[in-house]
Amino acid sequence: MSNKIKVGMLGIGNVGRGTYQALEMNHDKIAETTGLDIEIVKILNRRPQIDRGIDIPKDKYTADVDEILCDPEIDIVVELIGGIEPATEYMARALSNGKSVITANKAAIAANGKKLAALAQENHVLLRFEAAVAGGIPILTSLTTALLSNRFTGVHGILNGTTNYILTQMSEYGKSYEEALKDAQIKGFAEADPTADVEGFDAANKLSILISLIFGVDASPEVIPTHGITSVGINDIEFASDYGFRIKLLASAREKDGKVYGNVEPVLLPLSHPLASVSNEFNAVFVSGNAVDDLMFYGRGAGPLPTGSAVLGDIIGVARKIEKDSAYDIVPQLRYDSGLEFAGEGANKYYIRMMVPERTGILGKISTIFGEHGISVETVRQNSPYECSGETVADLIFIVFKVEKSELLSALEEVREAGVIKSIDSIMRVEE
Repeated sequence: MSNKIKVGMLGIGNVGRGTYQALEMNHDKIAETTGLDIEIVKILNRRPQIDRGIDIPKDKYTADVDEILCDPEIDIVVELIGGIEPATEYMARALSNGKSVITANKAAIAANGKKLAALAQENHVLLRFEAAVAGGIPILTSLTTALLSNRFTGVHGILNGTTNYILTQMSEYGKSYEEALKDAQIKGFAEADPTADVEGFDAANKLSILISLIFGVDASPEVIPTHGITSVGINDIEFASDYGFRIKLLASAREKDGKVYGNVEPVLLPLSHPLASVSNEFNAVFVSGNAVDDLMFYGRGAGPLPTGSAVLGDIIGVARKIEKDSAYDIVPQLRYDSGLEFAGEGANKYYIRMMVPERTGILGKISTIFGEHGISVETVRQNSPYECSGETVADLIFIVFKVEKSELLSALEEVREAGVIKSIDSIMRVEE
């Protein structure tokens, strides 16, 4: 006979629906292969009148969170309401009540992972969050189990399906940013308010979690340099294509000389890089370890069933430990104690696009200013002139060798003050 594991779920939105559906679809297989009878016995649903598109017995619904958090028969609490609060409060209460917690909430984990991990340790229960990073891709489980023997030197991820879809449409079909965003919203890949996605905030939350897991460093989303895709234009897409690059919103972190560098920003990726071929709403994570070398994980980073699959995987993993009476991490997965320092972006190659008036001497003046700041130019290109507000202008594009971002910005400010340009329209990192 299978051992009964009772689960309480907070929220029945897209991910909650996918989790419930995945369990219903595969309940018998899970029981057969694990010996566990897992049942979602109670669901927090404060708007039961909404049609969730799935048949759930009404007696499983409750509007009172305490019926889940305080029920001694519930072994696992799955938090799927999203947002930082009250989600963090609910998870903290569940952990304090001796219940393991599973969540897909990247914002809450990025903001309060240290507090929640400590509560799990104190109460000898588990905190799991596979679905918080890259949806259905099992990257966190792989990093903390099969790949645990590695010392990782770097991680690069396409962690947001909305921005990847928009950039793919711009690159492959010549759509403007506005056209591609509208298309993404129509197809359900972008929210009505896409700010968290297109400005990079969603990816920064996920990178914060990865930095903790891989490098043992506390890098909150607020300290990770983050830039979105709203300034990426067709001019940038065309230049990238001409020179063998593709533009992706990349969340990156690397360790060097006892420091961890990281950022979220649009990046010119060489077409030879495995991440360059990841298209539309798909996600991928590329990691480099000193034993395993390079690995890439690829799949759907969002969607009810893929994300629900990741949540259910965590439920099964925790349920197995409960069944063996070993539901406790000796060392928490989220770590902040490695002694490494998060040091911002570090030195990188950069792409700069600026609008300049059509007259002589401008390139020389800019090159002189760059030289005074120790910035070496690898590539320079001036596109065909065009009319803008009654003036003939052109796009002037540079790729510069590695430089600290602060030094580059200082040089560009001097270029602005010199009055030789109309505007600086794009600054992006170039991945080597």
